[in-house]
Amino acid sequence: MNENIYKELKKSEEVKAYMEQGNHSLGVLGFTEHSCRHAVKVAETAGKILKKLGYGKREVELAKVAGLLHDVGNCINRSDHAHSGALMAMHILQKYKLSPRDTAVIISAIGQHDEGTGSAVDPVSAAVILADKTDVRRNRVRNPIRENFDKHDRVNYAAISSALSIHMDKKIIQLNIELDEEICSIMDYFEIFMQRMLMCKRASEMLGMKFKLMANGNKIC
Repeated sequence: MNENIYKELKKSEEVKAYMEQGNHSLGVLGFTEHSCRHAVKVAETAGKILKKLGYGKREVELAKVAGLLHDVGNCINRSDHAHSGALMAMHILQKYKLSPRDTAVIISAIGQHDEGTGSAVDPVSAAVILADKTDVRRNRVRNPIRENFDKHDRVNYAAISSALSIHMDKKIIQLNIELDEEICSIMDYFEIFMQRMLMCKRASEMLGMKFKLMANGNKIC
């Protein structure tokens, strides 16, 4: 597999156009930021997860490509964006001459990343899910009026800091998050993001690990 595909896709004007249009559309509709910055963060984190767990260069590169492209479907519509994004990615990747097997792994990971319909089915999809669902940060909120925050705005805005860590000795993947409880309580966070955290739990198990959530120094799950 060409190990430079991820770098080439990061510079692709086609990919940039799809992601910018999707992010713009979601902004108009009141969603949090889903820009190139989010895509790159997901890609890099997914790659780091698999590298840390001892997977080879092929799996790491596939995870980075899938992470970068996971939200291109927002260009079409937020509804069912994982599935439309997988089809778009298949079209985008044709010019890079990947093997059918590698393309299949990438589009499967993209198609499985949404909590409404997806689940981890292999290491690449598991890494993308973990990277995506743990990207919680204040600067993803675009709504300037706090009184009009929806639940996702409130949780992201309350996140003073968040970091994903891997503890090989204990076989634990852990999300450490610091919340401003004046904005969102720990219980509210867990209630709002429960489905995402369950998705992270199953993704961690796919990787032979356990998932732990620590909020303000307290073990939540």
